[in-house]
Amino acid sequence: MKLGFMGLGAMGRGMAKNLLKSGHELMVYSRDAAKREAFAALGAIAAAKREDLAAADVLFLSLPDGDVVESVLCGEEGLAHRMHAGQTVVDLSTISYTVTRRLCATLREKGVDFLDAPVSGMETRAEDGTLTVMCGGEETAFRRVKPLLDCMGTTVLYMGESGSGQLSKLVNQLLFDINAAAIAEILPFAVKMGLDSRKIGAVVNSGTGRSYASEYFIPRDLNGVFTEGYPLEKAYKDLVSAAEISAREAIPLPVLDAAASTYRMALQQGLGGESKGAMIKVFERLLGVEFRAEEET
Repeated sequence: MKLGFMGLGAMGRGMAKNLLKSGHELMVYSRDAAKREAFAALGAIAAAKREDLAAADVLFLSLPDGDVVESVLCGEEGLAHRMHAGQTVVDLSTISYTVTRRLCATLREKGVDFLDAPVSGMETRAEDGTLTVMCGGEETAFRRVKPLLDCMGTTVLYMGESGSGQLSKLVNQLLFDINAAAIAEILPFAVKMGLDSRKIGAVVNSGTGRSYASEYFIPRDLNGVFTEGYPLEKAYKDLVSAAEISAREAIPLPVLDAAASTYRMALQQGLGGESKGAMIKVFERLLGVEFRAEEET
């Protein structure tokens, strides 16, 4: 079986490396020649141009957003124009439900299966092959490529029809986003009321208020580290996707709407290039306090 992989960024690099373990021929493409050469040294075939990937039996994409995925597949020079019945595209990117459904319908007309298979986990899990993979699309196509997905993740789930993978990822991300916004709001409140930053951080992360978000962001907030993690301006796309679905389906999401306001305030204050943890600065500035670890004496 011939495999193709496009998108050798922080997450894609690890996933592509683990695909090499499948024993199948793997062709990779990146605009960065150094990345292509690095994979050639590992045993992959470095495509000279992205059009070469259209010959893959199974093509994997790990790209920044829906606009890029749609352009790569269906743009003027899109790969879909060169693909034929019997091939499969597996989109590991995180894109909107609406775009996913549109791409699936377009490729179906050519007899090409399209699976949305976004992943959950940081870069280290991509490298370790321990990601969670949520897959939507035709179940027969999923079963056909599951052994390949198993190379990249330890939890690989079929979630249902096209778009179900993206919806599953979105649900997970929205809960994380709400947690991050709550931390940003409540911890400056605690400091304003006279509590010690380090101690209240320890209480939260050892008590019932803890979450993955608190365990990740509180230590970084205490040390003023806002450069680690997904940038706010990119993460905001999840909130936009949820708002679109909420409006179209008339589903009220009041808690999420409130959290989204915090994201918007952070973006308006120029914090878009920083991590979600930087949202705490919005309320620090409002209350005139800082949630930071004091020097221990």
